[in-house]
Parts: sequence; structure tokens; C-alpha cells
Amino acid sequence: MDRRKAGTSRPPIAARRPAAPRHGLARVLSKLGVCSRTQAQALIQEGRVRVNGRLIRDPERPSDARSETISVDGSVVRTAQPVYLAMNKPRGLVVSANDERDRRTVYQLLDDPALPWLGPVGRLDKASEGLLLLSNDTVWAAGITDPASSLEKTYHVQIAGLADAELLRQMLSGVNGRSETLRARRVQLLRQGQRNTWLEVTLDEGRNRHIRRLLAALGFEVLRLLRVSIGSVALGRLAKGSWRHLEAEEVAALKPGQSRDR
Repeated sequence: MDRRKAGTSRPPIAARRPAAPRHGLARVLSKLGVCSRTQAQALIQEGRVRVNGRLIRDPERPSDARSETISVDGSVVRTAQPVYLAMNKPRGLVVSANDERDRRTVYQLLDDPALPWLGPVGRLDKASEGLLLLSNDTVWAAGITDPASSLEKTYHVQIAGLADAELLRQMLSGVNGRSETLRARRVQLLRQGQRNTWLEVTLDEGRNRHIRRLLAALGFEVLRLLRVSIGSVALGRLAKGSWRHLEAEEVAALKPGQSRDR
């Protein structure tokens, strides 16, 4: 027999919200757009970071910027306004904030003191040039560099020698390395001289020195390598060594989950 009186049933117990994930302090500083994760680790170990007034020297100490006050050199850290840049990287510059060999870096081109810390979104090696993205939005950047995104990147490549249909076929079929297969998503002939050839090569994955190693395996030396687009963002007429802010539409088009159709 049910002895509960009508109208006196207990209200349903509200489901508890899962606790917000807590990340290491160095990662939290990076996600806030303060600096890179490596730089954050150095700041923490140097004793320049406090959490709720307490000096913290452990970069992996679980932290939450929403419920804790984090300060660097006495200044409270706030979420930085997201900044998204496109740069035309010249050949000969290193994509690094601090180079152990004291080589010139792309950061010497960021001459606006109003810019916050910005990290490179992906890489271009010293000998390569063209479109490079930089941002302090680490979530956006991670979505672009995630191999699962299959985001297409297009390059103009000058090689020593004359390309033919067989070379293009081999680039599409791929070559086997020690533990990977290197191939192009698309490739076409742009122009050809007496000794050199310009190709347009599109990749949908980003392996280290991908194009250079692919062509070397097929017997061709890369003379110049210029990235001309990342997804729908094109280098266009941006002067060498210059940079510009991305348009809101360009930023949105590169967000994870957006259509990659070109």
C-alpha cells in the first residue's frame, strides 16, 4: 500500500554538473593567451607566477582560471582578446620565438607593440616561405593543426628538372618511407622552363618536410617552396615580410567542424 499523500512526492534530485576539467598551470596560461606553454613553464619555475597569492613552481599544478586568481610578475592574468594574423613569411627566417642558435625569427616582423603573445599555427621550415598563421587562440590553432581535420594546404613548388605526367602520378600514388607513406592530395603543372618546373601541390596532412621528402624520394630537388593557402585563407597579394589581421569570415571558416570544401 502506498502511504505517500497526494502532492507530497519529493521533487526530483537535480543532476550534478560534472566538475570543470582542471589543467596544469602552464597549459592554463597558454590557453589564456599569455604565452606559449614552454614559456609558461619557464615563468613558473622562475617563481614569477602566483595562484591566489601563493607562489607556485610546479607547471603541472592543477589550476582553473575561472575560480582562481592567477598573476604573473604581480599582474593578474585576464583572458586575452583573441588575435588572428596571416603573415607572408620570407625564406631564411625561423618560426620560433626564441632560437637557440640566435637566428632571425618571424617574430622580428611583428613590429606592433599592441599585439599580445602569438603562437605559430603549424610550421614552415627556414628554407620555406609564404602563408603562416599566428594566433593566441590555442583552441582554434589546435583545430587547424589536428591531423584529423584534413585541412588542405596548397604550395607552389619549384623543382630542379623537368616534370612529366609520370612524376605527377607518382606524387599522387605516394612513396613509402620507414614508417609512413608520403603523397600529395592534388598536383598540377604550373609552368616549365628549360631546366626547372613549378608545380602546385596540395596536401591534406602535415608531416615534417612532407613535400621536400616526397620529391627527394622521386629524385627531384626542391629549389623553392611557397605556401599559398591554408583552407580558404589565401596568401593573395600580401607583401613578403608583411602581415595582416584575418577577417572574421576567414577565422570562422578555419574553425573545427566547418566545411572544408574549396
